[in-house]
Amino acid sequence: MKYLSDIEIAQQAHLLPITKIAERLGIDPEDIEMYGKYKAKLPLTLRDEKKMAQSHLVLVTAITPTPAGEGKTTVSIGLNEGLNKIGKKSIVVLREPSLGPVFGIKGGAAGGGYSQVVPMEDINLHFTGDFSAIEKANNLLSALIDNNLQSKSQNLGIDARTVAWKRVMDMNDRSLRNIVIGLGGTANGVPRQDGFNITPASEVMAILCMSEDFEDLKRRLGNIFIGFTFDKKPIYARDLKAENAMAILLKDAIKPNLVQTLENNPALIHGGPFANIAQGTNTIIATKIGLSLADYVVTEAGFGADLGAEKFMDIKCVSGKLKPSIVVIVATIRALRHHGGARAEEYNTPDLDKVKKGIDNLMKHIENIKKFGIRPVVAINRFPADTENETQYVIKKCKEVGVSAIVAEEWAKGGEGMRNIAQVVVDEIANGHNDFKPLYEWKIPIIEKIEKIAMEIYGADGVDFSQKALNDLKTVTKLGLDHLPVCMAKTQKSLSDNEKAVGRPKDFRITVREFEYSVGAGFIIPILGDMMRMPGLPPVPASEGMFIDQDGKISGLS
Repeated sequence: MKYLSDIEIAQQAHLLPITKIAERLGIDPEDIEMYGKYKAKLPLTLRDEKKMAQSHLVLVTAITPTPAGEGKTTVSIGLNEGLNKIGKKSIVVLREPSLGPVFGIKGGAAGGGYSQVVPMEDINLHFTGDFSAIEKANNLLSALIDNNLQSKSQNLGIDARTVAWKRVMDMNDRSLRNIVIGLGGTANGVPRQDGFNITPASEVMAILCMSEDFEDLKRRLGNIFIGFTFDKKPIYARDLKAENAMAILLKDAIKPNLVQTLENNPALIHGGPFANIAQGTNTIIATKIGLSLADYVVTEAGFGADLGAEKFMDIKCVSGKLKPSIVVIVATIRALRHHGGARAEEYNTPDLDKVKKGIDNLMKHIENIKKFGIRPVVAINRFPADTENETQYVIKKCKEVGVSAIVAEEWAKGGEGMRNIAQVVVDEIANGHNDFKPLYEWKIPIIEKIEKIAMEIYGADGVDFSQKALNDLKTVTKLGLDHLPVCMAKTQKSLSDNEKAVGRPKDFRITVREFEYSVGAGFIIPILGDMMRMPGLPPVPASEGMFIDQDGKISGLS
């Protein structure tokens, strides 16, 4: 049987005008800003604190994934469809895709099969220009920094050796990780070492996602730490009077984007930080507007529960005063085979013994979510190679720890394949057993916060700090940042900081290599192991399989 590709399914979809989608949410079409027929920006005035308090926030996370991911976005969209199928007013709120993964290995982030947000090509490519605006705002600050270094009359005395700010672009390009700029004579600037991060890993992206409103956005932009002067004084973006100009470039990007699902249900897509090197969740603004417009909001946090979900709970929820009602953990049989020792070419080969060996990874993620006061639901995202024996084993093991596990068939059946999970989610929320609490209080010392995450969430025996990390901690104290939460930059391929340690690693310690300071975003970033903020392309990038014909029809995009 030949299955249609994601893009073929999306191109056959019947889309409603975005004005009709807005009307379903009770929004006057006059209040939206149109981006063609099927996309629109929403005003920040739609936020309603009273309605938010009555709505339910549903977080979708996952077990430690295989390189291709386990379909978290697909399940999130499908769960939203399922909730609407059983008569609930639900909206899905997602992150925007990055072009790096789109043309690299993971593909886009518009879902898959019959569980997608559309128009799929637009969402996965330039969309409404938010990423471009974030790049421009980031690189404007870079230009202002180098201009100040060059200036004689307005020079702030910045020591170029201490500049921590990097340029960004939304593409995997390893050659730009470390570069030298300002060569070619005095007219071309001050020579110094620099580099590029990928846009989703930028602090401007993080700031957009953490901001409550436009004034908060400007304040956070002004708080961006740049470096030190020669006399050791800290310099921030506000010292360069950069925050207003940067905010001007973000005046439209701060507004959430309204699109629709294949079943013509509303979807908000806004912001796009990675979860392995940033906080990995959509904007606080979009989440709150979603809660203002619907009774249920389904959102996701990137990669496994050790990354996106932990950051969602400890950073986003605490900062935004949000309270998740339930968490859904996406698991796949192929990922459990992987954690049981299967090689990539064996992921689709049935093997109950490997599933039994790999189940510890899922059990650890269930344990982790319970630490936040929430009993999760497990969605077993079905793939064609799954067997009944393997699936029933997972259901049985989840039941033993008091957790419901249900097969998710959103890829093949859309909302119809998610009715059962939707009902379980509603029932779990109605039971009122969950009472969210963060893992740690922000006021405890930075080292204690890191140790708590490493030992309780990752399962490490302890934490080691390099000499550079210890020196960076002195800067954290000097800048008065001890009270901020920590956003761990760690491989998504393992619960540990060693990407080859699959399953549920034991008897290990993690190493903090260095720190970065996202003062504007409001968190400190401990960098573990070999993590980098500019990925590279794989040996055979996805771009090689893409094609566009003379009529502009795209194929090979996923």
